[in-house]
Amino acid sequence: MSLGKFRPEGPFETRLFINNEFVPAVSAKTFPTFNPATEKLIAEVAEGDAADVDIAVAVAKAAFDDGNGEWPRSTGPTRRDIMNKVAQLIEDNLEYLSSLESLDSGKPFSNAAYSAQVDLALVIKCYRYYAGWADKLMGKMIPIDAPDIFAYTRHEPIGVCGQIIPWNFPLLMMAWKIAPALACGNVVVLKTSEKTPLSALALCKLFKEAGVPPGVVNVLSGFGPTAGAAIAKHMDVDKVAFTGSTPVGKMIMSMAAESNLKKTSLELGGKSPLIVMPDADLDQAVQAAHIGLFLNQGQCCIASSRLYVHEDVYDEFVAKATEAARNWTTGDPMDPNTLNGAQVDKIQFDKILRYIAAGRTEGATLKCGGQRSGDKGYFIEPTIFADVKDDMKIAREEIFGPVMSILKFRTSDEVIRRANASPFGLGAGVISRDIGTALSMAHRLRAGTVYVNTYDVFDAAMPFGGFKQSGNGRELGEYGLHEYTEVKVVVVPLDAKL
Repeated sequence: MSLGKFRPEGPFETRLFINNEFVPAVSAKTFPTFNPATEKLIAEVAEGDAADVDIAVAVAKAAFDDGNGEWPRSTGPTRRDIMNKVAQLIEDNLEYLSSLESLDSGKPFSNAAYSAQVDLALVIKCYRYYAGWADKLMGKMIPIDAPDIFAYTRHEPIGVCGQIIPWNFPLLMMAWKIAPALACGNVVVLKTSEKTPLSALALCKLFKEAGVPPGVVNVLSGFGPTAGAAIAKHMDVDKVAFTGSTPVGKMIMSMAAESNLKKTSLELGGKSPLIVMPDADLDQAVQAAHIGLFLNQGQCCIASSRLYVHEDVYDEFVAKATEAARNWTTGDPMDPNTLNGAQVDKIQFDKILRYIAAGRTEGATLKCGGQRSGDKGYFIEPTIFADVKDDMKIAREEIFGPVMSILKFRTSDEVIRRANASPFGLGAGVISRDIGTALSMAHRLRAGTVYVNTYDVFDAAMPFGGFKQSGNGRELGEYGLHEYTEVKVVVVPLDAKL
């Protein structure tokens, strides 16, 4: 199936996807989605709310049928083949989906660093990775202390999985959640972000074409307080997965507990430290820091937004980093020379500029950037602050924008203490030529992912998640499957009549 030739003016699918059909919202309400690079309206999108969630959950529950529905009862090879077909259809429509992702989110379409096409490559790999697991899910025989008893475990699908994804990586976050859920035989009701709803709806056409049965994948566009909360509180949703801010994650956990004690997995905020040791290759360090911070215009939960540099190399690093940031081109997301696209919307744009103002007010030294780029679109110049202190707002709070804060340290013990002195623990990094030093520090850092001499490496086989208030559970890898299965023990006397 081809989604056709991409045209920036559309038309685009804007309805809700329920039971393998596109339908308007029950309320008939819509909301606008804008191109952040031009500030112009792209389309009016159906606004799902609690009434639509009820319908979607009902069809999903019927499709699951207490584990007796077509999808949960299907064989692993059947699910594998359908998921591989989804991946192939995405690959066949990569140009269209990458273009739509860029249009709706403001990220670069294609360049030599990071772009929507990089996202789509990871999306395809994620579906293929979990397709490979679909026919390899198995329990264990348990050698219990009773010679005449046969005991074994089964890994069974949980049921109706509510999933709420963010706006920064729409199709990738969708893949991280839907792929393991489908591989395990679950059914899904997913809510996209109201800021970037379009690419997920386009992808729904490909789910249907691939042969995913009705009711198994349902996708709603809408807002958190209405559609998102309805999913989290719904009595017929068995599990909820969420990626977003820590305050909202706490609300979802509370709703899940107060309703039917549904299972949760939460990937939340971060303020990740990247430590540059005195023996570091500074060119390598600058490259890691720039990918770690400026990827996706800084709109990345694991962004290396606290950069600790040893005092012996601090000034040299700041000079090199500032020069590199000035060459990090901001502009039209469809221009292949663009490395820094638009922030997702005016809310995010204004928030980042307030953080930049706070950095100046609190005494950090602005080395470059710090202002809007151009007079149209939500573009902000790559920004670097030096002389940042731990108690400054830009060093404590998640900015979610292209703002690099560079702090100075003297000893390893000191920087580990400072790096860990955060309520977050999503990611961290160490740059050092001494592998012993690097690994020792990696083991002492309290974070779910620690990069050594690199940053922002992602792979479908590698688990992702955080310590502390950066969430619970893991996505990706074999660990990601655990979030979508129940473990059942079956016990049978060997002399029992069957």
